[in-house]
Amino acid sequence: MLPAQRHQRIIEALGRKGTVRTEDLAALLGVSHETVRRDLALLERRALLVRVHGGATPAPSGTGEERSYLERSTSQSEAKAVIGELAARLLRPGQTVIVDAGTTAVHVARAVPPSFRGVVATCSLLVAAELAGRPGVEVLVAGGRVRQGDLAVSNAQTLGFFQDLRADVAFLGSGGVDAEAGLTDYFLDEVATKRVILAGTARTYVLADSSKHGRVAAHRVCALDGLSGLITDEEPLPRSRPRWSGRVPR
Repeated sequence: MLPAQRHQRIIEALGRKGTVRTEDLAALLGVSHETVRRDLALLERRALLVRVHGGATPAPSGTGEERSYLERSTSQSEAKAVIGELAARLLRPGQTVIVDAGTTAVHVARAVPPSFRGVVATCSLLVAAELAGRPGVEVLVAGGRVRQGDLAVSNAQTLGFFQDLRADVAFLGSGGVDAEAGLTDYFLDEVATKRVILAGTARTYVLADSSKHGRVAAHRVCALDGLSGLITDEEPLPRSRPRWSGRVPR
């Protein structure tokens, strides 16, 4: 089992049980206690859990740092596929659509139905690659500095691209979604991009699987009431639930 897969299993076990013991994780993962301890130490440095005597507990909501692209791309993959399909149901022929960067945004691109005809603008080279060559889909890609992993682009050139674009609907990635903190993310340049997209789009939805509920990343994008809705795989917990209901039914 790859380290990223072990880390995903540990986070999922924490989500189910609240507190996990080292010996239980070793049995679950089929590895030594020492390997589990190293994994827990790494996840604690990333603010994803807190080590306690004999095991770990979930981390309190905090900014932390974003996990690597490999870890995020293998985490919550089924939930992200569901979110992608739900987002794709909102598409209508002839629309101009913005798809943000991030692992969930890639699932949105994959879920765009073959029958869709319209314009898709993105700041993600991965999203662009998913849609390039689709009959009837014109793909527009923002210029800018490319970030490793997600292959997201951002800088003044990116902002200029989106400032001149008027879209019907946008799907934004997220670092965290919280009732008080609002929509937050990890990269300041990409936060600025999201704000410009919000200003020029008729309807904007946030993509956030259940692991993002109640999480607060380093930089605030906007309050939740500045968004059209939340597309997610599970109903948010009370402390992270938005005051509006934007979840698309299955």
